[in-house]
Amino acid sequence: MRGVVERLDNEGLGVVRLGKRDVHVPFTAPGDEVEVRRWRKKKRTLVATDFEVIKPSSMRIEPRCPHFGTCGGCLLQHIPYDEQGRFKSDKLSQILGFDVNVIPSPVIYGHRNRIDVVISTNGIGFRRRGTWWDAVDIEGCPVFGDSSRKVLHSLRDFIEDFKPSLYEIRRNEGFLRYIVIREGKFTGELMVNLVTSEGELPAEFPEYFDYATSVYWSVNRTKSDVSHGDVEKFWGSEFIRERLDDTTYLIHPNSFFQTNSYGAVHLVREVAKLIDGERVLDLYSGVGTFGIYLAKRGFSVEGIEINPFAVEMANKNAQLNGVEATFKVGEDKDVENLSKYDTVIVDPPRAGLHPRLVRKFLKEGPQSIVYVSCNPKTLKDNLNALSERYTVESAVGLDMFPHTPHVETVVKLKLKV
Repeated sequence: MRGVVERLDNEGLGVVRLGKRDVHVPFTAPGDEVEVRRWRKKKRTLVATDFEVIKPSSMRIEPRCPHFGTCGGCLLQHIPYDEQGRFKSDKLSQILGFDVNVIPSPVIYGHRNRIDVVISTNGIGFRRRGTWWDAVDIEGCPVFGDSSRKVLHSLRDFIEDFKPSLYEIRRNEGFLRYIVIREGKFTGELMVNLVTSEGELPAEFPEYFDYATSVYWSVNRTKSDVSHGDVEKFWGSEFIRERLDDTTYLIHPNSFFQTNSYGAVHLVREVAKLIDGERVLDLYSGVGTFGIYLAKRGFSVEGIEINPFAVEMANKNAQLNGVEATFKVGEDKDVENLSKYDTVIVDPPRAGLHPRLVRKFLKEGPQSIVYVSCNPKTLKDNLNALSERYTVESAVGLDMFPHTPHVETVVKLKLKV
């Protein structure tokens, strides 16, 4: 069946009307004429699995990555970047119910500071879109940058020389499983983390990456298909560093950091502009990305985070930057005395705020909340609940994830008088 793509849905798929049905087609643009031969039902949505673009839209541009259309990483490389921004702004405005402008990423290729590459019998690369069992073999990743090509070339040399077994995804077997590459975009420091099953790693492994600042070997002792594990050994520096303006952060293989360093500079600056008063609670504080940046600017900061290792890293980062911000382990639902803070920053996981925490906000009422969200749907739900006592003072989107449908949002809430 043939039709013309009318628009993009919120997940970045083109929507085409075929008979009485809307079919959602990956890697298409508004104005594309497509032939759809097969689709599958995903929840309540029909997603095309066998399709062809018969006549391309005038909107289309040439994707930079040769694997676009098969790799599951980037969905929108064929859409001009200014159009991606309009799409994300429209998406946020439609979901949240008010206009939201999106700040573009300063860099749209080479912006990612982390990629997790599967080392499989099907290929060394990323998951093929629509599968969990297959991988697209890649030489490098344009959204990470040139060093990805260098690392993957060294990895292939190591494999060629020592012939270790590779991950068989379907059977969950094999020694080499992932290689995780992390880079400080503002420091130039590079980390390579090889994730394996239990076994023996040849002693020569780190010699293949002698240009890296830090080389790690981590062991995944579980059956889970994950790209992290227990640290077995490292060579070179224990951490690499990233810098956002005047604030430096230590990065460990098992710590989370915003994946777009260039966008993260805008993010911390936007949050800093929205702080009222002096006493700040950084909730879901992670490694202290916001809290330490704010402490550098004279705010009194306390941070709470459920992950003990992240808290340990946050306190290391506070010491590194010479600030007195304190971070401790705790759960969002158990936070007490919210009213003693002038501003509370929340940066929750995709599920949003715990209902008990929402009730605490409504009862204890800090003057300001700065809500950083990676999921506009749960953000909308939380804003509706908080509207009993809070009003939205400002909102802005930040494109932390160019060429994908994802977008970060920062909303400032003020207590009603």
